[in-house]
Amino acid sequence: MGTAVLAAAAVTAAPAVSAAPAAGTAPSTNQVRLITFNDLHGNLEPPAGSSGRITLPDGSTVDAGGAQFLATHVARLRGEVKNSLVLSAGDNVGASPVNSALFHDEPTIEFLNQLGVSASVVGNHEFDEGYEELRRMSDGGCHPGDGCQFRDPFPGADFEQLGANVSFTDGRPALKPFDVQNVNGTRVGIIGATLEELPSVVAPGAIEGLEFGDEVEAINRTSKMLDTMGVKAQVVLLHQGDSAEGGGPDGCNLTPGPASEIAKAASPNVDLIFTGHSHAQYNCTIDDPAGNPRQVLQGASYGRLLSVADLAIDRVSQDVVRSETKARNEIVTRDVPADPAAQALIDEAATKAAPIANRPVGSITGDLPRAAAPSGESPLGDVIADAQFEATAANSPQVAITNPGGIRADLLFPGSPAGEGDGVITYGEAFAVQPFGNIMQTMTLTGAQLKAVLEQQWTPEETNVLQVSAGLHYSYSAGAPIGSKVTEISINGQPVDPNAPYRVSVNNFLAGGGDGFTELTKGTDVVGGPVDLDAFLAYLNAHPGITPPPADRITALP
Repeated sequence: MGTAVLAAAAVTAAPAVSAAPAAGTAPSTNQVRLITFNDLHGNLEPPAGSSGRITLPDGSTVDAGGAQFLATHVARLRGEVKNSLVLSAGDNVGASPVNSALFHDEPTIEFLNQLGVSASVVGNHEFDEGYEELRRMSDGGCHPGDGCQFRDPFPGADFEQLGANVSFTDGRPALKPFDVQNVNGTRVGIIGATLEELPSVVAPGAIEGLEFGDEVEAINRTSKMLDTMGVKAQVVLLHQGDSAEGGGPDGCNLTPGPASEIAKAASPNVDLIFTGHSHAQYNCTIDDPAGNPRQVLQGASYGRLLSVADLAIDRVSQDVVRSETKARNEIVTRDVPADPAAQALIDEAATKAAPIANRPVGSITGDLPRAAAPSGESPLGDVIADAQFEATAANSPQVAITNPGGIRADLLFPGSPAGEGDGVITYGEAFAVQPFGNIMQTMTLTGAQLKAVLEQQWTPEETNVLQVSAGLHYSYSAGAPIGSKVTEISINGQPVDPNAPYRVSVNNFLAGGGDGFTELTKGTDVVGGPVDLDAFLAYLNAHPGITPPPADRITALP
């Protein structure tokens, strides 16, 4: 399988239309439309900066996203095909903007109920606040600590949250593996599977007592159950994805990864796979184990795309006629009228969050984007690492390190190329950058262990460059073997001694081995610190008019 183009041609055709039946005869198929989104992350308001744009095949961009526009597009798509279902491929909540997160993402669940979502797979962020909170989001009821601060009562989700590969440690299922929707006399089986390596991207305490099994095994087992029940039309909501570059919403320029491997191995009984997690846009055809082509899609993130699949389901066999299946990713443009109910919900959340969200907390003199230099170092990453270093000063750190995945939004200055921002940073904007509420910890590592941490930035599957505070400098060679890339490590201008102890501040997610940085679990003399958001807020307050730092901490060599 090539590393540039995984599948055959990307699918860009119009919705499926069966051959016209003879006069006086019934059509041989039922038409069912599936409308799916993924990785909404509570983005009710139109996301800002690069998070609110979709890249087209020619490299140009178009503004996209916003719940009020998403709802309008969904209503139109449902109106075009009588038999339609709305689905989600996970991460509906978590890492959310302040107008959703302040209320434990209850506004987002209310929005999904408005949309008429039928089923969703759980993503990793559905577990951010633990299993019991996931159950509350499904079943309803007030938060055990904060009560019902958005609406009282909170009804919970009107849709099923699925996880065929999620179980308790004693083997009992923790979530429903599938849902069956009856659409005009046709049953559609919806299987949900989340990423097996979910424990590596969630704080350990949030998933205590749970296990996450192999995705393919869970999909195949559940598909067999559905087949035994006579449910022949089957689709998968898979919260796992590959990366893609270029090609626009319906391109298929994949870097082969876990989603494509799962797609190649999942049961031939499955007719279509919607993916998520990687925030990528693609529309591919990947052969199933029987050699039959099958559509695999993902719709970026933050409500910017809708993955639309039009299925033709044989009235006799009740199975999908794959040759008549048409799929596409449709842009959630903002040139349509705002849906009134969604707009009212957004306004309500904004009004209730405003006293906290609009409070000024700092200022900047230039853009602080998440986007990294070629070395992997980003201006905002530098500032956050410096903030965490300063916030843990009582623990005598020599360096602070943070994960780029924990940085969720840009801070933009007026007059920037993005044309957004006003120089004043509000609590809501700071919260959008650091929404997880991770706890800072300072530990002791040897110089050799610190080097091992830095080497873990490269794996055969991906590169994940950590953001480091001002005192740490190092070089790496992109062409060197994995495990031997990092050289010239220094702290405050002094070469790092492999045998000497160093105090290193990280968040508790990294300290628990998150994102594959397992070397950090070997740290000793661990001392706690503040919440990462509080560290960022304190730094913004103490340093008004922050200037974007130069990208000189990490040096990339050939």
